[in-house]
Amino acid sequence: MSQTLEAQQRVPDTMAGLRLDQAAAELFADHSRERLKAWIKAGALTVDGSPAKPKDKVYGGEALALVAEIEDDTRFEPQDIPLEVVHEDDAVLVIDKPAGLVVHPAAGNPDGTLLNALLFHCPALAMVPRAGIVHRLDKDTTGLMVVAKTLAAQTALVEQLQARTVSREYDAISVGVMTSGGSLDAPIGRHPKDRKRQAVTASGKPAVTHYRVVERFRAHTHVRCRLETGRTHQIRVHLAHLRYPLIGDPVYGGRLKLPPGASDTLKTILREFPRQALHARKLAFVHPEHRERMIFRSALPDDMLLLIDYLRDDHETMR
Repeated sequence: MSQTLEAQQRVPDTMAGLRLDQAAAELFADHSRERLKAWIKAGALTVDGSPAKPKDKVYGGEALALVAEIEDDTRFEPQDIPLEVVHEDDAVLVIDKPAGLVVHPAAGNPDGTLLNALLFHCPALAMVPRAGIVHRLDKDTTGLMVVAKTLAAQTALVEQLQARTVSREYDAISVGVMTSGGSLDAPIGRHPKDRKRQAVTASGKPAVTHYRVVERFRAHTHVRCRLETGRTHQIRVHLAHLRYPLIGDPVYGGRLKLPPGASDTLKTILREFPRQALHARKLAFVHPEHRERMIFRSALPDDMLLLIDYLRDDHETMR
């Protein structure tokens, strides 16, 4: 089985000088760059009505037209992995992701992912690119994600993400005592020396995080973050850049810091906290079909609640 995908985009002047495949990856963000490159080579993605090559430059103003057949994606096996479904209808699926669940298969995680679980839960998602996934959470980040159940819904949600009209709010517990909230507008890209990490870098993509203090402890802060953009590891990178890395972050957390005089129990919890303390608590978007704004909330998971309880007790005890 297959379905025909038709989409059009006009290249903005700000993309002048990019390769066609690079521009296409930005404009048709619900498809991978490799898939788009294959469509360009096959003539399924044209420029002003004419075929082109992936490496051709764009100058701004060109009309890109995509007409392609999407085949049933059988690369990934459906797997019966439990999902906590918060909402489901004919167009979208909202789930509350647990810690430890990888979103998409990749090197080192060929299966056992959210994508495999989605294909089992809803076999028709095999006809939607990436099984309807439109945004990701890191493996050990918990909380809310929206999945599109149709190609039209996926396109609409991706457009909302690009327009920054999807609201995503996170709870985080950081090392250090923040004096106040604020906003950080700092581009994020690959770390210049460690390609497995992200970093604030002048050559990165725009990234904006708004943050406010929920509760202060002796040496830590419960922070609430709202994303305008959705760069890889954005909150983790931005808070580390501000010198308030997340508790338990194995990549950006730095050396473990224990509050002086802390109880043995708190020290053990801080040493053994198994993941970055980050939870996607609130998600809001416009429904792709009936156009009503939908808002979902997820309570803090037990491990973060326990951590906050001990940090609060420590703060009150040492006053």
